[in-house]
Amino acid sequence: MFLRSLRFRLKKLLPVVFHFPCRGYAALCFNMGKRREARERAVQFLFQHDLNPPDNLELELSTFWNSQRAAAIEDEKGHAKWGEVTELPPPTVEEAEMRLFAEPLIKGVIQHRDAIDEKIKGHAKNWDFHRIAAVDRNVMRLAIYEMLHRDDIPPAVSINEAVDIAKKFSTEDSGKFVNGILDKIRSEILRPARPVQ
Repeated sequence: MFLRSLRFRLKKLLPVVFHFPCRGYAALCFNMGKRREARERAVQFLFQHDLNPPDNLELELSTFWNSQRAAAIEDEKGHAKWGEVTELPPPTVEEAEMRLFAEPLIKGVIQHRDAIDEKIKGHAKNWDFHRIAAVDRNVMRLAIYEMLHRDDIPPAVSINEAVDIAKKFSTEDSGKFVNGILDKIRSEILRPARPVQ
């Protein structure tokens, strides 16, 4: 009886978890993982932009994405030998989708940066804005842009992603700091919270 019940449960679960192409919840998890990676890349670019603003944003974005692809190829195939020129293949579908999601976020943050920074300054009590770690500053900028200008992304998702990215690229305490600031800003948003689907 127990084995039959277990077999029935496994039959029910296996198509959802292991079927490719994935559907339902598994597809959502895959998509969320790619969006997380796109957000991480966006934070990396924003960090770079914060410390060394380029003259030509489009050229710098293109250089950034090519360097990301080159690093991925190097991880896969190893370092190039002295004098060896490695030619980059065209971007994969996943890379193109990641760029398609990340670039509007990057450009939006840069476009609205002054207003976003004012929001951070208004809620970071007893903190000089330039003393906030550059990683934390850019993680918050990205999340605030999403909360204020991207109705397709629930604020709770923006906050959770920002906290996790801050913990990954900064410190464990950064997650708490980022969460505190973003939660205060979320409470001011007038749009209704859309449930995560």
